[in-house]
Amino acid sequence: MMEAARVNASVQCPAGAKRAMRPHVSRKNACLKRGLLKSTRVQPRQAGQANARAKVVLGSAKVNNVNAASAVQAPAQVSEEVVEKCINAIRFLSIDGVEKANSGHPGLPMGCAPMSYILWNEVMKHNPSNPKFVNRDRFVLSAGHGSMLIYSLLHLTGYPLPIDELKQFRQWGSQTPGHPENFETSGVEVTTGPLGQGICNAVGLAQAEAHLAARYNKPDCDPIFDHYTYCIMGDGCNMEGISNEACSLAGHWGLGKLIAFYDDNHISIDGHTDISFTEDVGARYEALGWHVQHVVNGNTDLNSIRDAIAKAKAVTDKPSLIKVTTIIGYGSPNKADSHDVHGAALGASEVQATRDNLNWSHPPFEVPDDVYGAMSNVKKGADIEDAWNRNFKNYGKRHKQEAAEIKQLMAGTLPTGWAKVLPTFTPEDKGVATRIH
Repeated sequence: MMEAARVNASVQCPAGAKRAMRPHVSRKNACLKRGLLKSTRVQPRQAGQANARAKVVLGSAKVNNVNAASAVQAPAQVSEEVVEKCINAIRFLSIDGVEKANSGHPGLPMGCAPMSYILWNEVMKHNPSNPKFVNRDRFVLSAGHGSMLIYSLLHLTGYPLPIDELKQFRQWGSQTPGHPENFETSGVEVTTGPLGQGICNAVGLAQAEAHLAARYNKPDCDPIFDHYTYCIMGDGCNMEGISNEACSLAGHWGLGKLIAFYDDNHISIDGHTDISFTEDVGARYEALGWHVQHVVNGNTDLNSIRDAIAKAKAVTDKPSLIKVTTIIGYGSPNKADSHDVHGAALGASEVQATRDNLNWSHPPFEVPDDVYGAMSNVKKGADIEDAWNRNFKNYGKRHKQEAAEIKQLMAGTLPTGWAKVLPTFTPEDKGVATRIH
């Protein structure tokens, strides 16, 4: 059935009939004009209401002024040229890993590299030297099929994931399985792969932060818990009913520290999504109580991505959805914007063509030193955790009982005497519904 859908992605309709078509931005033609892509083998898609989608759509929530803490800016010491090299390093590590394994999904990392670079190198608080730092920002790749994206990010930012592990992508016993698994790879928060699972986990992580902040933060100390949860999800995640249920709950709870990026690339493994998925996702999330924005050009407009993140962080009473329109397989001259780049290696000739197209002269798995220098978060992450430790020490002097509880939670141990508070039952007890307990 899936193969049939793949073959018949351009099914003909009877005369006078119309298929439901999702209005698209004519992204490929624009890229062709700018020389970002060369000739393609896939059919052109309808531009539809391009002008209507060219604006940033904001949710109904009142947006507060963006303060200095939430503003997102490129590090002053990193030039635009080096930023572009960093983004391409993410792309080509992902391409090379999939190519060596001859299996995987290179398209999503190629399209999501810009937003991922900004998140991991400019926005997120995390410490590669201690992936379990309690107040780290959480990142969930709900579109787990694009797993080489997170492996490339972990490697480049300084986590204990050496280049040799990226070369062993999808191999037995490696730390780089086909889908992210939190018990295999240090720095992976949750296991993802089944579509919709990751965004549901992200909702749970954000709720945990809200609960811990409400329970332990005190007005006389800087916050102990104030981290964000970021998530990248795709069309497939939004097709799954479970994601709608979890996101409805997130909107009900008003989880302001949950920011989800919707990789709006209009491609599934069966072909273009206009054969089966034409709903207005942004309108649905607005109805669920989310703050919604749209970045029209997620391929090259880095400042719009930064601005959207800043606006999302300024809305504290709603979770945020940032729809980022991208080209899957960005940079591939013959396979970008098609399902050919979803679920299969590019092939040697197309890998070389992509290298030529994006001016990437480095051999497979080679990363320039200036990229490593720009993307290492080791010192920055250590400084962030050191500042938190100093704050927690001060907190412990003022709130000894709460500090002891937090230490117990971080250690993963149960409270003293926990067994004594468990309910007891006898055969003589009257039967009650299990839901009461």
